[in-house]
Amino acid sequence: MSTVVLPRRAALATLPGRRRTGRRTAWTLVALLAALTLLAVVARLLAPDDPIQPVAAPQLPLGSPEHLLGTDAIGRDVLSRTLFGLQTSWFSALAVVAVGLLVGGAVGVAAGVGGGWVDALLMRVTDLFLALPSTLVAIALVAALGPGLRNTLLGMSIVWWPYYARLVRAEVRSVVARPHVEAARLAGVGRVRLVLRHVLPGVVPTAVVTASLDIGNVVLLLAGLSFLGLGQPAPAAELGADTAANTQLLLSAWWVPVVPGVAVLLLSLVANLAGDGIRTLLGTRR
Repeated sequence: MSTVVLPRRAALATLPGRRRTGRRTAWTLVALLAALTLLAVVARLLAPDDPIQPVAAPQLPLGSPEHLLGTDAIGRDVLSRTLFGLQTSWFSALAVVAVGLLVGGAVGVAAGVGGGWVDALLMRVTDLFLALPSTLVAIALVAALGPGLRNTLLGMSIVWWPYYARLVRAEVRSVVARPHVEAARLAGVGRVRLVLRHVLPGVVPTAVVTASLDIGNVVLLLAGLSFLGLGQPAPAAELGADTAANTQLLLSAWWVPVVPGVAVLLLSLVANLAGDGIRTLLGTRR
């Protein structure tokens, strides 16, 4: 049995096509992320009913004429509660990642550029936070502060920044060692301008890709805290809380707890796929 070997020229010719296909797929995933964000923005406008007040008979099935996803145990519209919960979960995840990236990025840049005792001090503090089980610390903080969206975001932000601090510090140390940064330093460029003009452009792509891939993890953790009753107090619409509150309906009205869970799954999946797309796009430009 003989094997067919493509000529070298034909094999090389397929590379641009693969790159174009990869870029198209990446742009499609990023567009999906943008569409999800737009859906979260207009979720309250799309919701057909008040998510808190009962609007129909309890446990209406899927596909009901005026309630596409049915109603829950007390007659609230499942679609409206899911849309409100999707908006809360999505923007909460974006807020936690943004705060973690800003705080951790600032610590990482200061440690990487400062070096010496500044680097040692900031990294020992970072290691202290990393040594703690982040999920348990977040649960403890939220439980101590009391249930509520603000306390949940605060508790998660406190444990989320050290990962970015470590990542950004490593990238900064790598960029600082490159010839163009050393040449700028020898030319007398000030430290602030050196960081803004020569260091940060090399760090931002990695930080952005990591943050985009991290959104899905934050969505899952937020849903987990809400599932445990550490999110917004009832009757606020939250995906994890709605799943937990209706687990007893799994055998009689399965769609009531399953629909919010599926929404969490879609949020996490889209975030992870879009993160891969962003990584592909930034990787092809560098």
